[in-house]
Amino acid sequence: MDAVSILIEWFPYLLSGVVFTLALVLASLGLGVLFGLPMALGQVYGTRLARTCVGVFVWFFRGLPVLVLLFLFYYGIFPSLNLDLPAFVVAIVVLGLRGAAYQSQIFRGAIQSIGEGQMIAARSVGMSRFQAIRSIILPQAMRIALPGWSNEYPNVLTDTAVCYAIGVMELLTRTSQIVSQTYVTMPIYIAAAGIYILLNYSGMKCLSLVEEKIKIPGFGHQSEESHA
Repeated sequence: MDAVSILIEWFPYLLSGVVFTLALVLASLGLGVLFGLPMALGQVYGTRLARTCVGVFVWFFRGLPVLVLLFLFYYGIFPSLNLDLPAFVVAIVVLGLRGAAYQSQIFRGAIQSIGEGQMIAARSVGMSRFQAIRSIILPQAMRIALPGWSNEYPNVLTDTAVCYAIGVMELLTRTSQIVSQTYVTMPIYIAAAGIYILLNYSGMKCLSLVEEKIKIPGFGHQSEESHA
């Protein structure tokens, strides 16, 4: 059987790995926002203890390679806590927490770019600090953070391939299984690479459309460019 016939035969199995890959990406990005945004707020408005704790978290998860974190949690931390979690769940936790470390810094920079005068003005009209953050600071900060946050999508997408090491049935794992059974390498890996490129392009295109949709003329980096 030639390489083209093999690729056609196994292509549906290869595509089924896309479902796991996208699930990893979306769940990890969601977990990153869930933890990253409160950590950013803690760094900007929190106590010294809160800032220290967030700093240690960020230092830990940004300082270790993804593969080391996967092995550490899958073979070490979770088993020591008597938690028998599937590899897929472990991968989401690791990628999500690592993403939270990076996203917290994106959100922190966006929050700090909002002038302190807005917080002072909100407090002067009777708003609590929480109300001011929720109603004034965050809506602006999230728009500013979106372009930087969008870059997390391709980063997490490429990191999902490392989950192959603990047996998650994502795209690269299925690719390797096909190669091991057919002994056809180059066409299969080229097909997988093409799928990754397509996922990367389509995801970034969707995020770009979201940026355009929520963009406010004269706000954020657009206004800075107009004054340059």
